[in-house]
Amino acid sequence: MIRLCDYRAPAWRVETVELDFDLGIDASELRSRLRLRRDPAQDAPLRLDGENLQLLSISLDGVPLPATAYRYAGNVLEVDGAHDGSVLETRVRLRPAANTALEGLYLSGSREAGFLLTQCEAEGFRHITFFPDRPDVLSSYTVTLRADRERFPVLLAGGNPDGAGELEGGRHWARFVDPHPKPSYLFALVAGRLEVLERDYVTADGRAVQLKIWAEADAIDRCHYAMDALERSMRWDEQAYGRNYDLDVFHVVATHDFNMGAMENKGLNIFNAKCLLADPDSTTDDEYRHVEAVVAHEYFHNWSGNRVTCRDWFQLSLKEGLTVFREQSFSADMNSAPLKRIEDVSLLRRAQFPEDAGPLAHPVRPAQYSEINNFYTATVYEKGSELVRMLAGALGQDGFRRGMDRYFERNDGRAATIEDFLAALGEANGTDLTPYLAWYGQAGTPRLKAHGQYDAAAHTYTLSLGQRAPGGNGAEARPPLPIPVKLALFTRHGDMLPLHLDGQTSGSSNEMVVVLDQAERDFVFTNVVTAPVPSLLRGFSAPVVLECDYAPDELALLLAHDIDGFNRWEAGQQLAARAYENLRDGNASDALLAWCDALASLFGNATIDDALLADLLTPPGEVELAERESAIDPQRIHQLRQELQQRLAARLGADALRQRYAALAAHTSIALDAVSQARRRLKRRVLELLALLDRDGAAELAAAQFRDAPGMTDRLAALSVLVRGGAPQASTALLEYRARHAGDALALDKWFAVQAQLPGEPALERVQLLERDDAFTLKNPNRVQSLLGAFVRNNPSGFHRIDGAGYRLLAERLVSLDALNPQVAARLATAFNGWQRLESRRREAARTVIVELAAHRGLSRNLAEIIGSVLNH
Repeated sequence: MIRLCDYRAPAWRVETVELDFDLGIDASELRSRLRLRRDPAQDAPLRLDGENLQLLSISLDGVPLPATAYRYAGNVLEVDGAHDGSVLETRVRLRPAANTALEGLYLSGSREAGFLLTQCEAEGFRHITFFPDRPDVLSSYTVTLRADRERFPVLLAGGNPDGAGELEGGRHWARFVDPHPKPSYLFALVAGRLEVLERDYVTADGRAVQLKIWAEADAIDRCHYAMDALERSMRWDEQAYGRNYDLDVFHVVATHDFNMGAMENKGLNIFNAKCLLADPDSTTDDEYRHVEAVVAHEYFHNWSGNRVTCRDWFQLSLKEGLTVFREQSFSADMNSAPLKRIEDVSLLRRAQFPEDAGPLAHPVRPAQYSEINNFYTATVYEKGSELVRMLAGALGQDGFRRGMDRYFERNDGRAATIEDFLAALGEANGTDLTPYLAWYGQAGTPRLKAHGQYDAAAHTYTLSLGQRAPGGNGAEARPPLPIPVKLALFTRHGDMLPLHLDGQTSGSSNEMVVVLDQAERDFVFTNVVTAPVPSLLRGFSAPVVLECDYAPDELALLLAHDIDGFNRWEAGQQLAARAYENLRDGNASDALLAWCDALASLFGNATIDDALLADLLTPPGEVELAERESAIDPQRIHQLRQELQQRLAARLGADALRQRYAALAAHTSIALDAVSQARRRLKRRVLELLALLDRDGAAELAAAQFRDAPGMTDRLAALSVLVRGGAPQASTALLEYRARHAGDALALDKWFAVQAQLPGEPALERVQLLERDDAFTLKNPNRVQSLLGAFVRNNPSGFHRIDGAGYRLLAERLVSLDALNPQVAARLATAFNGWQRLESRRREAARTVIVELAAHRGLSRNLAEIIGSVLNH
């Protein structure tokens, strides 16, 4: 177990690294030359990490070492006789084609046509050579690649090109030098047959940069959108943060075999193809925005992650949470800010809130870990971003920019901590931000309780706020957190009231932020002329669960009138959740009627944005609704949510839905402008609602839409309606889709995923059938996630069968997958998170399967840690 409290600065650092690769598919050899620096305050032997390495030779200061002068055991190489300034040289042999874990140096694609590449975050470099493989060892790298020219015509590594040439026997070489010291996890190389898309770029400070995106020949034409997104990202970072690119070339490479979404290696970003390739025929609108966001995320890492890196992996959110925030801000500027906020909070609630509420809960900065790859989680990324957002909100736009300038300037070329981050932001603004450090060390989602009281005689409104820590086991004794609450007050006619906070001397405004930094506190507003309706936590100003005693008509008012797009949606979500509880409990239907009536009014409002309307018409998902249950019955939740949507559809009316669909369909196109995307988004939602009232009629419309769709967004939407509705046209559509996209791996992933999300018990048989498809393989992470991942994560009513068959299927596949790729297996196993909250029969079935899986001999450390956590907490 690795513990934060045990951190010690490295006794040995590496000043310079020279790597000389002789590349081959079955076997590659690497000569490394490390110039060592010793901490004079520490008396420790030289120990280097190294896993699955065949050591061929080793020398120290030019002298070959006898076997008695070093020891290689337990994934550690210990060398005697090293001193400050020593040079250690090793030669190792690697087996790329046999590396199915996709960590270190491996083969992507087939032996005949694939290419070699690396993945080193978090601890992959130790699978390449012996090194102190930790993020606080920053070194200058010189990398030379040698290979057969015909088989590997393209040779790439991080840094600037520093020469290339021919060798005897049809071979060639290329050298790269990175002038910026970096940790080993940012090392990368690529070698193979790749095509390139190029563009010249000049940074704001005048540096000429070559932008190069590399992909296989059949994919290079799908990289133009990513290139545009990269240029937008670079320009935005210059304007928003004053950060310019710092090398002469920026390489981006696409691969179909990758455990992550993408990797920010210095000067050589490597992307999972699903996060880079895009064209109208194979890419949905959501995926276009995702490509733009991931391209931006990895580029922004050049400063928030590369130039300023993490001292240790406990600080992972320092680069990931911060960069997610930067990426989200960029996407909000490029698209619709309210819709982006809705998307981000929806993901937080769907992925991170359940994580925070289950046995896999951990702080944004965990105190300990066994396998670092298991902490690339929604908590570190999405909740980490929310913490940065709170800080940015507290400091204001100008104050946050001052703080970020201070942070980058002070820590450039260093491995920093979250304390360094808070200190820089606080000092630049003359404020103490250390109270926010408590957010980084606390697991679970805090609950914010709000109650308002209006005094008509005094014209005052008292807002009482209180906070409660999540969970038990002494959690209630935790000190209060600083919780920024952005708020406004509305009249019963939907107008915003001016805010006068008692004791505040500054002028009034219609919106303000108050900070609850105590267990409870009253905020008194004066000169309030009428009993108001509070709009709280506007823009989701803190990652908490809000508990407020709203009446249904008050939520309906905010849904109809709040000018904050997020809070308008949030009011609808809260009202829909109340309506769901009405149906579940058989209580009075005030909330259900208020929700349906408010949305019916908005449905006829021609001024509302189509995309926002689509989101307003969508109730919370089954995962979010499950958080409202003490004993979760996924099948019952699915049925109730369907009934809830059917009630809404009935209130809107079949004729109105058909008319709206026809009007939207009349503007069918593949254009990517905001209006066209919004129409497609609403068209899908209207078709889904119509299918609940007129199954046959909606199926005919969906079949026609599938047949005539000019792009993937409309095609996949129609296919989903057909499949999920069990329409007779679904089989033909699936066959036609498969034939059309047989050679497109990313489009085929969607074909697997849409079937894996077939609701209810039939899903399992469909998944088992698809596993026998020639295109399915456990060796490709994308294909695993598209079928098994979609089934266990996105299909609660299908996965959580009462007979436990879904759990048994997952456990069996995890054992097989673990032998190939432990990282993917461990991530898939998180689907067992929260099994303790299932109703009794499902809970017992899940427990039996998890106990059997935990007892299986030979599980990887990755999978064993996840299974142990979900079982024992």
